[in-house]
Amino acid sequence: MIRWLPPGPYEVAFSTRAGGVSEGPYDSLNLGRRTGDDVERVDENRRRLCAEVGATPDRLALNRQIHSTLVHRAEPGARGEPGDGLWTEEPDLPVLAMSADCLPIALARVGKGLPGVAVLHAGWRGVLAGIVTAGVHALGGRVHAAIGPAIGPCCYEVGSEVAEPFATAFGPDVLHGRNLDLWTAAERALLAAGVEEVERLNLCTSCTPELFFSHRRTGKPRGVQGVIARVA
Repeated sequence: MIRWLPPGPYEVAFSTRAGGVSEGPYDSLNLGRRTGDDVERVDENRRRLCAEVGATPDRLALNRQIHSTLVHRAEPGARGEPGDGLWTEEPDLPVLAMSADCLPIALARVGKGLPGVAVLHAGWRGVLAGIVTAGVHALGGRVHAAIGPAIGPCCYEVGSEVAEPFATAFGPDVLHGRNLDLWTAAERALLAAGVEEVERLNLCTSCTPELFFSHRRTGKPRGVQGVIARVA
């Protein structure tokens, strides 16, 4: 686990693939039930993840991720609602976003006022469409953010249909030849949305196989990691 420590009563962690019970291409802390893995193993992995942040597993909320800009207020135990972001102010309501190259992003409301957290799943489609802005606005207030492990500019080759709109939206320097720097694009989107402080892990999922699942590296079948957050 890789912890993020924003100011406030929060427990936030980005998971790696280590420390779970899944086997084969899902080895070992796969969090995705829709990957083809044994669901009982996935459920145990989720319980272990919740334990890391002191959360109640039965209250864990997650979306059915669809590369959208939909951000929902979390409900305890929610499953299956299409969307790519969840936010909550409710204590001990853990929220989870999953990824296997896309950006897992955590948001935390800081300063005076009611604590609140959000998690986002942001692929290139979501970043271009505005999932980052939607997440920041849904949470509201003064916000700090952390960008977790995702495919890096070292490995993320894209075509012109992706490169050109990113260069227009975020500046030509987010391109390194044919490779896209999705980390920097997301950081700029966060800052443009009003986030006060952005932390980046700068860990590439594609070139770190011992720590992370990567769709670009292996295709399917494979597992997913994610980001979990709760108000303590």
